[in-house]
Order: sequence, then structure tokens, then C-alpha cells
Amino acid sequence: MRKTYYLFNPGRISRKDNTLKFTPVDESGKEGTPKYLPVEGISDLYCFGALDANSAMYNFLGKAGISVHFFDYYEHYTGSFMPKEYLLAGKMQIQQTKHYLSPTRRLAIAGKFVEGAAFNICKNLRYYQNRGKDLEGSLEKIGNLAEQIGGANNVQALMGVEGNIRHVYYQAFDGILKDHAMEGRSKQPPMNEINALISFGNMMCYTFCLGQIYHTQLNPTISFLHEPGYRRYSLALDIAEIFKPLLVDRTIFRVLNKREIQSKDFDFHVNKVVLKESGKKVFIKAFEERLNKTLKHRVLKKQVSYKSLVKLECYKLSKHLLDMETYRPFKVWW
Repeated sequence: MRKTYYLFNPGRISRKDNTLKFTPVDESGKEGTPKYLPVEGISDLYCFGALDANSAMYNFLGKAGISVHFFDYYEHYTGSFMPKEYLLAGKMQIQQTKHYLSPTRRLAIAGKFVEGAAFNICKNLRYYQNRGKDLEGSLEKIGNLAEQIGGANNVQALMGVEGNIRHVYYQAFDGILKDHAMEGRSKQPPMNEINALISFGNMMCYTFCLGQIYHTQLNPTISFLHEPGYRRYSLALDIAEIFKPLLVDRTIFRVLNKREIQSKDFDFHVNKVVLKESGKKVFIKAFEERLNKTLKHRVLKKQVSYKSLVKLECYKLSKHLLDMETYRPFKVWW
């Protein structure tokens, strides 16, 4: 099984036979101990520092089918190097474009993304309500907002409903987390520890969904809820909406309530809070554990990982676009 590798330090990457040689470099230019990574065992590289590599290296990575995702110091996702889209198919491209260009078809798919996200958000809140948290008011508000999804007459209105649901949901974080206050959603830059974790976790989820889309015939640049834009894979944003409550938010609740991440794992500045390398490593470990967790699928009747659920979602969307079956968003059933 191919794995994801995380590079936290600035450095140089080069090829040595059939391995990648990553040499960390400090601010003075001094080289550290090289790390050797077997090419056949890598699916993705996540780079949280500057990476020095030439075009020959990227040609090598592309032929090996390895994606590279880049983040800056402030935890912002800055872009990805993706190998050639070897699974893209003409028929799927045409059908995906037709559904995007049809206001009715696009709205129907976009509504399903918001429906799935709202359901999974409520599932999170009910989980903690059953453990003694007072979240009934938030559940009622989100339930009322969710009833507006079917009545939205365009994608912009639907995005407004989704934004209102998220607003109520984030307010409920104060009732779930033990020692931290949400104090409203802030990003670019995040203003406190929770917002720093949300921004980092959302980017992890986005890039993971992008990787799963890449292994299907879907075109990641043609989306339905989020507006397609230049230089971004907006379909990954769509699919991530459904899975952020399950993958990101539950990971945040775990690492904070169990004190796996503490104040010492953040850098505090005048107008922003940044997750340190120590905090990133803890979060990634918990995030990977969640992705690899398995459960018995009620349709497939076999054990599947949370990671597999995202790829299955891509296949369901593909079948909808090809008019094989109606798309129904993933909803937590346990």
C-alpha cells in the first residue's frame, strides 16, 4: 500500500536510484541528515516548508504517479503538483460539464452536498449531546436551516444556507470543547487555536479529497457547489464539505479535549495564531488514524476505511453524472 509522507523542514529533494533523497536545510544553509523514501511506497508528499527540486525531479515524480501538495508557514494551502490525469475520460468530461452548465442539474447536485454536510454536522452534535453536552438549541437551529436547502433557487442562495449552518455549528464548539473558546470563525489569518486547527484540518481534508478524485474519471476543476475558478481544484472543495465534520472536526475535538495539542503547540502573533510543527505532527497522526479507521459498510457488507468512503463518494457522483443512478450524499449511519 502506498503511503503519504510529510516533509516539515525546508530542504532539497533529489533522485537516488529508485528512492527520493530529502535533505533538510536550516536557515544558515547547513544540511541535516538525509531521509530516503522508496518511490514505489509513496502516493503523496505534503510539504510544509520550502522544497528545492528541479524539473527533472518533477518529471520523475509525475511518471511515478506521486502528487506533491504545498503549504506555507501560515498553514495556507498554496497548490499541488499532480501527475498527468491518466484516468480522465472524454464521456465523463462532457457529462460533468453538461451538469455544471445546466442550472437545474447543478443546483440538484450542489444541494446534495449541503444536505450531506448538514446531516453529518448534526450527527456530530448529537454524539456530544448524548454525552451530556447541551446542544439542543444548535440542533434545532440547524434543523430549521436545513429545511431551506430544497427551497434554494440558485447556488448562491444555497451557499448562504450552508454558511448559516456552519455559523451555528461553530458557535456550538464552545459547548463541546473543554478549555477553548471558538470566538467566531476567523481565517486568513486564524485568530486563535481552534481557528488555526480548523484551517489546517480543512486544508488536509481538501488535499485528501483531491487525491481521491484524481484516482477516478472525474475532473477536479469542474464543481457544482463552489464556483470553478482558475488554479484550484474546486470539486475537492465540494466533496470535502460532506467529510469535514467526520474527518476534521472530530479530530479537533479529540486532540483538544484529550490535551494531545496544547497552547505550547501554537505560535501566537499580534494578529494571527499558527500551528507549530509539533502541533502539526500530532494533528496529522490523529487525522491519519481517523482515515484508516474501519467500519462495516451497510451496503457493501464488508469492512471499509474512512479513507475508502471518500473514494466511494466519488464513484457515486460519477454514476450520477453518467445517468446510472441518482446521487445520494454520504450520511453517517452509526
